Amino acid sequence: MANTNTNNPLCVDLDGTLIYSDCFLESILKLIKSSPITLFLIPFWIMKGLVVFKNEVFSRVELNPEILPYNLELIEYVKQERAKGRRTILVTASVQSIAEKIGNYLGIFDEIYGTKQDLNLKGANKRDFLVKTFGEKQFVYAGDTTPDLKVWETASAAIVVTNDKDFIQKAEKIVQIEKLFTKEVNSLKTFIKSIRVYQWIKNILIFLPLVLAHKIGNQDSLIQAILAFIAFSFTASSVYLTNDLLDLESDRFHPRKKFRPLASGDMSLKSGVIFATLLLILSFALSISLLNLQFSLILLTYYIITTAYSFYLKKIPILDILVLASLYTIRIIAGGGATATPLSHWLLAFTMFLFLSLAVLKRYTELLLMKSEKKLKTTGRGYHIEDMSLLMGLGPSSGFLAVLVFSLYVNSEQVISLYKNPTLLWGIAPLLLFWICRIWFLATRGQMTDDPIVFAAKDKVSYIVYFLVILLAIGATI
Repeated sequence: MANTNTNNPLCVDLDGTLIYSDCFLESILKLIKSSPITLFLIPFWIMKGLVVFKNEVFSRVELNPEILPYNLELIEYVKQERAKGRRTILVTASVQSIAEKIGNYLGIFDEIYGTKQDLNLKGANKRDFLVKTFGEKQFVYAGDTTPDLKVWETASAAIVVTNDKDFIQKAEKIVQIEKLFTKEVNSLKTFIKSIRVYQWIKNILIFLPLVLAHKIGNQDSLIQAILAFIAFSFTASSVYLTNDLLDLESDRFHPRKKFRPLASGDMSLKSGVIFATLLLILSFALSISLLNLQFSLILLTYYIITTAYSFYLKKIPILDILVLASLYTIRIIAGGGATATPLSHWLLAFTMFLFLSLAVLKRYTELLLMKSEKKLKTTGRGYHIEDMSLLMGLGPSSGFLAVLVFSLYVNSEQVISLYKNPTLLWGIAPLLLFWICRIWFLATRGQMTDDPIVFAAKDKVSYIVYFLVILLAIGATI
């Protein structure tokens, strides 16, 4: 792969090559998030042609070139070649204005060409443009996908950006490869990370109605609960992907979220859209075919609320944490619906306050992280650093109210009918108080993760609390 074409201009593609993203798809997603009604306009734009479609989208969206996931190795190579006196050109199917914005930000190109009103610079059109501008076999081209094979037919050499061995072999049959850039990514690991399998632990709440009704040993009900768990997990993962697709910009500003597969470019935006759609289809296919109508309606409600949260509700302070808390409670309601298990009002009241405390904790932790980075407000949220004191008052008090509800429940008639030794349940109250105080104590010290549920699933001290709670509950039962 030695460079024998140093006198020929180095032409570089943008999407998937210079950046690990797609400016057009990213702009569509940003437009949909800011104005969902444009979903109904897109079909009409497409009917007018791809160039018109691109111009309509890009004219309504401002991409921030500072936070795009750049191919740093390729950028360094372009800088080195330019320093040697080689002409460097950015040539992309993205519109001219976007190409210029990114090209000018990087400052490593002598010329910049993008799609204009009468010409979409992709595939054969890009090939013909480069041949007309530089001459056949008089330029080197850097690309990453199948349409670029047409360009390489008339290039003197290729710079290939891909991990696909079959694609590399196709390129080698057409043109000499000057340089190969790969990004080591474990596809399976990336997929699992993107759908956040670790978050599925939240869906264990689906089993709670069965456990508290002492019906976990009922085989038919248990199977229904397991199917509900799977369906809910698929929907949740679809929502996580959708949320990440819509939150690309704010995630890239976040010190930890910027490493998520879609924000970092480890997973393509196209793959994210496909996986989000497939998971949603699988979820509702499972729900409609194997579970009852009540569960399917609850699942649909969950999806509608989370979608509204992704688009708009997350931006409204206080309302966003109420919605987050309700999403946990909906899981419990879904478990009751799937297994036809009546839900206790005590349970719903207890979980409402407990999950409100955890939702507040999530926001407090994010603000604490922003404060440590000397930022005044969260990106894509409605909170400011000065809101931390309010959240600190609201969070622990909500947790204490949950313990109060539990204490009142222990004295209720319902407990007497379910437990032989209900007095033992009193031991759970101080354990809950200890756990709530501890997680907030750790939060103030900056030792809490973004998601308290995930933290609780990994924390050794929490395991001891869970064990003691289970032991007391069993003792109260037998």
